[in-house]
Amino acid sequence: MERISLAHQTLFADLQQKCLDAAFDEQFPENGSFVTQTQKGRKYWYYEGYDTTSGGKTKARKYSKYVGPHDDPEVTKRVEEFRRSKTNFRERRSLVTSLRDAGVPTPPAFVGDIVEAMWKAGIFRLRGVLVGTLAYQTYAGLLGVRLPSAPIMTGDVDFAQFHNVSMSIDDTMPPMLDTLRLVDKTFRERPHLDTRATTAYVNDTGFSVEFLTPNRGSNDNTGQPAKMPALGGTSAQPLRYLDFLIRKPVQSVLLHKGGIPVTVPAPERYAVHKLIVSTMRLTDAAGAAKARKDAVQSGLLIEALTLNSRDADLGFAWMEAWDRGPRWQENLAAGRKRLASEQIGLLRAAVGVACKHENKSVGEYGFDDEPKNETTEKNTSSFTA
Repeated sequence: MERISLAHQTLFADLQQKCLDAAFDEQFPENGSFVTQTQKGRKYWYYEGYDTTSGGKTKARKYSKYVGPHDDPEVTKRVEEFRRSKTNFRERRSLVTSLRDAGVPTPPAFVGDIVEAMWKAGIFRLRGVLVGTLAYQTYAGLLGVRLPSAPIMTGDVDFAQFHNVSMSIDDTMPPMLDTLRLVDKTFRERPHLDTRATTAYVNDTGFSVEFLTPNRGSNDNTGQPAKMPALGGTSAQPLRYLDFLIRKPVQSVLLHKGGIPVTVPAPERYAVHKLIVSTMRLTDAAGAAKARKDAVQSGLLIEALTLNSRDADLGFAWMEAWDRGPRWQENLAAGRKRLASEQIGLLRAAVGVACKHENKSVGEYGFDDEPKNETTEKNTSSFTA
């Protein structure tokens, strides 16, 4: 695996900061202020501003927006340092162009427009997380590596949010269908099979935007959409293992126009989660292809994390998943067999690094105490940078 140049890694970091500044300024004008509210014993930041576009009315309308947890150091830092700053869109667009020319992945224009519309509507401010292949695409700049384009193509966009977060935030996006139709007027609801609830939207070409939420309850919930008040009235499909993926997400940038600040799963969690879901695909040709893509993405992230000396992060993610019980362990062990032997070795070494911090043995986490070659299911395609 090849790194992108240090200069381009610096450009990505600069773009990420400028995108955060632009997002913050756009959503929180200087005519308002930040206040804290306490809910269920935890403090949250809210922005109280005034709508001056009230159609000639003599008194501006006051409004409130959720910002984030008070104990999130990044959110609190930005609140404390709040000041009006105009970020130059042309400068950000130039950075995006430079990164694209350096081989950092960019989404198709239509897909980028969808994510941009969702960002402006507040999906990430309301603690939604971009998941799936588009999230994977953002790890190239975040980790400073060249990710091959083959496992990046996608025909949909997936967003996830914890159900309890959606229920507790006193704020919401505009109606979801209205937001998507700003990009393509042919978007329509795709009703869930068993209920009238909507968890996905599709346009005339078959492109879909889907909403997911973790299922940490009964298996009966898997087929029952959950109402998500913060997401513009849409519902979400409950899925197993998703809570592990979207816990402690990170910030990145989707390289579209002037850059879109996005919230994505931590790359080490993405790598481990892909091993789990690779074992749950349907056995038809399409399911087998998705399982191979899952394994490829996981393996490449294992290599990238190791290259960036983030072995411990990867190891701790594996250990956390392994500690969740027998079913998780069975899926992890089966998913690991889909990796190339070299990638299994890197994963084992990463678990070893994490185990040393905890005074534990890799044998407790599914690896032999002495390394040896495992029987692996070889990936049918080779992705080398």
